[in-house]
Amino acid sequence: MAQPKYIMNIDKITQIPEEERAKLKKITEKFVFRVNDYYLSLIDWNNPNDPIKKLIIPNEGELAEYGRWDASDEDTNYAAEGCQHKYGTTALLIVSEVCGAYCRYCFRKRLFRNDIKEAMSDVQPGIEYIKNHPEINNVLLTGGDSLILATKKLRLIIEQLREIPHVKIIRLGSKMPVFNPMRIYEDEELLKLINEFSTPEQRIYVMAHINHPVEITEEAKKGFDALHKAGAIVVNQTPVLKGINDDPKVLGELLDKLSWAGVTPYYFFINRPVAGNNDFVLSLEEAYNAVEQAKAMTSGLGKRVRLSMSHTSGKIEILAIEDGKAYLKYHQSRDNNYGKFMVLDCPKDAAWFDDLPGNEQYWTPPKKKLDTFIGANEKIKEEKTLTV
Repeated sequence: MAQPKYIMNIDKITQIPEEERAKLKKITEKFVFRVNDYYLSLIDWNNPNDPIKKLIIPNEGELAEYGRWDASDEDTNYAAEGCQHKYGTTALLIVSEVCGAYCRYCFRKRLFRNDIKEAMSDVQPGIEYIKNHPEINNVLLTGGDSLILATKKLRLIIEQLREIPHVKIIRLGSKMPVFNPMRIYEDEELLKLINEFSTPEQRIYVMAHINHPVEITEEAKKGFDALHKAGAIVVNQTPVLKGINDDPKVLGELLDKLSWAGVTPYYFFINRPVAGNNDFVLSLEEAYNAVEQAKAMTSGLGKRVRLSMSHTSGKIEILAIEDGKAYLKYHQSRDNNYGKFMVLDCPKDAAWFDDLPGNEQYWTPPKKKLDTFIGANEKIKEEKTLTV
């Protein structure tokens, strides 16, 4: 199969009426737009509420005043250029500021601004930092999309990481398994690379971003199979998004189809309060109820998924929401509060940890590790100050 053609001009999508395209252009001036013809083929254009359309086609709600560019304060995680180190054993290398597609809910929309530079083509500072921190045993290559990189470039990074004895796991964050599965199963060099460096002692994991069962096509399953045969372990994570996958039947079908394809359901996330994400917001109670109803429809394999918030202070697992109370636990913690159990009042409209009264007692806003790094929130604040 030929590689799909990429489209970066909304006017090229003639299935959208011209009048609507004119309105959407204003959004693409603020938030970057990119898609390909394979992924567009998954859209049912006769369905105004088609989930794939909502995932990838701009919406006017993106211009609403909502959220922050960096809702989880990732700017405080940078320990070296292009390298985040929030949790003891895990480091992130931001290797790309490009994705196969730009999902409208993306929590890193800031990376696609021309005035933001977090992704590094030169990963050496990050690799040197990882070398000097033996507590780091797993590294996530992300961005952007790690599999948007040319295989030759990916090899250079993975070879260097495999020379570091304490790095046991390499993770590849990617939506390519469903956005452009041909990039995976047609690239013999990529599969050879994975086969070479994913061993019984030191695995390569592919952290897939699959939001809806419609994305699990025959091509996608062929890509999963190629990754499995090459020795990779594939897991999935997705936010629960209003109007896209918040129907329990849809989430249940997603859990089933992932399990059947040998892809571990890893995380369901609460949508981060990021600028432009207004249309996707669910309350914590709505998201929790949808997930629990979905889990009731699937096997124990599907039930492995955890519902979490990637908050500034850590990954906060939602154990239950009942009778106006949220029962929470730190699944990951910046301040080593692993396993900390919390019970907080949960207003009906609460959509994030910060919306829960009394949350402040459990965490302290972090300070930046790299004083020289200016993050998106600071930059936007400076811009607003200059325009006042």
